[in-house]
Amino acid sequence: MRAFCVGGGPVAENPKDWDVATKLIRGGIARSQFMETAEALYLTQGFTYDSAEGADRRFAGEDPGFVYSRFNNPTVKMFEDRLALLEGAEVCRAQATGMASIHAALMGLVRAGDHVVAGRALFGSCRWIVSEWLPRFGVETTFVDATDPKAWEAAMRPNTKAVLVETPSNPVLEITDIRAVSELAHAVGAKVIVDNVFATPIFQKPLELGADVVVYSATKHIDGQGRVLGGAILTSEAINEEFYRDSLRHTGPSLSPFNAWVMLKGLETLDLRVRRQADSAFALANTIAEHKKVQTVLYPFRPDHPGHNVAKAQMTGGGTVIALDLGSREAAFKFLNALEIVDISNNLGDAKSMATHPPTTTHRSVPEAERPSLGVTEGGVRLSVGLESVEDLKRDVIRALDQA
Repeated sequence: MRAFCVGGGPVAENPKDWDVATKLIRGGIARSQFMETAEALYLTQGFTYDSAEGADRRFAGEDPGFVYSRFNNPTVKMFEDRLALLEGAEVCRAQATGMASIHAALMGLVRAGDHVVAGRALFGSCRWIVSEWLPRFGVETTFVDATDPKAWEAAMRPNTKAVLVETPSNPVLEITDIRAVSELAHAVGAKVIVDNVFATPIFQKPLELGADVVVYSATKHIDGQGRVLGGAILTSEAINEEFYRDSLRHTGPSLSPFNAWVMLKGLETLDLRVRRQADSAFALANTIAEHKKVQTVLYPFRPDHPGHNVAKAQMTGGGTVIALDLGSREAAFKFLNALEIVDISNNLGDAKSMATHPPTTTHRSVPEAERPSLGVTEGGVRLSVGLESVEDLKRDVIRALDQA
């Protein structure tokens, strides 16, 4: 990092001391010999070496540099370094999708005979990995009420190696006490993975609360503009070396350089976007709560949210998503079909506001009998609030509720 002139003399800036906004713009920049202003995009599969001896040293890890874009790439590394700086993590490893990150984070920690505990209110694909995929490899799994620390405590076993927390959860925004669960998991030697997608790295810092691993679908808020897919695992150097470095190297769930470049540009505006979106979400949640057609409204920073106190203790903002219940599938569909500004989509965290019916989309793979225990109801709607005028969004949502 070059020295900045402060008060007449050169002072070496430490990026860790920067405020969030500066980290998101300047973090991880590694300019080429051309000194470009925008981060360089290295669309290459491999790299060359000055000599056979140089290749030998590079592969042995004796010389710094890149050997193959499946292992790492200059553009991808800039994205990883910037996100790690923002999260306060020693290491970030980027993957092709958020689900690739969840899968790699879990599989790296367990082997046959181990046990995993997870909150029951998970995104549908995450739940499938825990309930269907891991048991195929001899890994036992237990789901718990993620809002109840006693349930987590009762589920821990001597062979528990990984704990998966999603908070706020998808789609009903359950809040889990990360610090309490981390203490319980560490007491039996387990590592804690937190899916921090809904909170974003702006509003919640799981590593500071005791978690060992943080996972993102960078597809959501980090890109935030509906362009590309990506994911990331953030952790300590020690955990990366023991559990992730070799598995990620050899299984190849790597993020493409182009997608990493798009994500880098997304990070530049992340703080601005999610703060504006969260302000709009809070205002919109309060407006929706006053409508007679709505049975339930859930938003973490509303005082009537069941996990409000925990959310306020570990989050600095309520996030960009609202959950509401209209009582029946018919009412939910009428509401969705009457929206004119808000799109019907299964994505979230986008600049465009989006609404989805989880039972028929994101949580369709969850057995119907299990959905009520996850809070997934036939009348439920997940509303991801974007960057449109909040007054326009209020008008659109209220008009659609009138027709529900």
